[in-house]
Amino acid sequence: MKPRITVVGAGFAGLTALRTLRRHAPEAELTLVAPRAELHYLPGSIWLPAGTRRREDLVVPLHDFLTRQRIRFHQAHATGLSADARVLHTDAGEVVNDGLIIATGARFLRKLPGIEHAIIPCDGIAAGEAIRDRLAALDGGTLCFGFGANPNEPVAMRGGPVFEFAFGIDTLLRRQRRRERFRLVFFSPSDKPGARLGEKAVGMLLAEMRKRGIDTVLGEKPVRFEADAVQLERTRLESAMTLFMPGLTGQAWLDATALPRSPGGFVRGDAQCRVSGVACTFVAGDGGSFPGPDWLPKQAHQADLQAGVAARNLLRTLRGEPVEETFTAELICIVDTLDRGLLVSRKGQRARALPPLRLMHWAKAAFEKRYLRQYR
Repeated sequence: MKPRITVVGAGFAGLTALRTLRRHAPEAELTLVAPRAELHYLPGSIWLPAGTRRREDLVVPLHDFLTRQRIRFHQAHATGLSADARVLHTDAGEVVNDGLIIATGARFLRKLPGIEHAIIPCDGIAAGEAIRDRLAALDGGTLCFGFGANPNEPVAMRGGPVFEFAFGIDTLLRRQRRRERFRLVFFSPSDKPGARLGEKAVGMLLAEMRKRGIDTVLGEKPVRFEADAVQLERTRLESAMTLFMPGLTGQAWLDATALPRSPGGFVRGDAQCRVSGVACTFVAGDGGSFPGPDWLPKQAHQADLQAGVAARNLLRTLRGEPVEETFTAELICIVDTLDRGLLVSRKGQRARALPPLRLMHWAKAAFEKRYLRQYR
């Protein structure tokens, strides 16, 4: 009998899981559940303000990929799950499965007063377009950049894109010969922002800000956002545009399930990406909480690694085989500046950071092209 496997989510983890499942189980009946048959490549949104990327470059229709891979598409939002996880509830009907991979990602915590006045850079392609349009309309002023965390799960954050937007906008304004009209300010509740990248990387990031004349206000939590200001614990910053990345938590639909959750609201997974206490159910990517080092990233590369393990272990489970494969904790990212890139990597006890190089900028662009080709 052909196994029926459902993958929820069309992001990095969900699509990697589907490719892995099809490669190792050609006969399986695969179903993707997502609101749209599209991949939104958010890492490329850092280039939207400069006009080197457009929406159509970053939003990839998945119809051809799904057809090639013989994957059924169920267009819907997940709304709940049966107690045994064999029936996924959606707003477009129920989906029955023999195995399930949850890859619906995370959502941003929007609890700070006035958060609507800030643009959340990774809130979608539209957020990158809003940054582009707002910046183009400004003649000058203060631009504020910051990110926060989930107080119940401090590792649930994504700060790298904020550094990239700050550096990229600085580069863009210099190209436009209007940098002197703007003050750029980076704020963080931490004295060492980006600590998960490693001590050397933090030093390089802060040194790059000093070199570029980007002011920093460190060690103060944001209290509220206003239409023209950011109020920190002790400092008030006037702001013509605020970019802020809040901490992350689990998707709201998980509240209608009995799945085990972490303190921060994520689905609790083990080192094999299994959801504890629920048969044939796995989790991968931002929506999961996993054992690992305190620098364990919530980013596309780590999601891909977890998704591959989740898919292979699910197939082993369905075949009645031992499940022993664990995911690798690995951080690899290029902090782009629009014309250069700072390479950061961590694996085990090793952490490495290279200063901004033109080669790394082009490597990041080449990776994007190669990555998206498989889904076009």
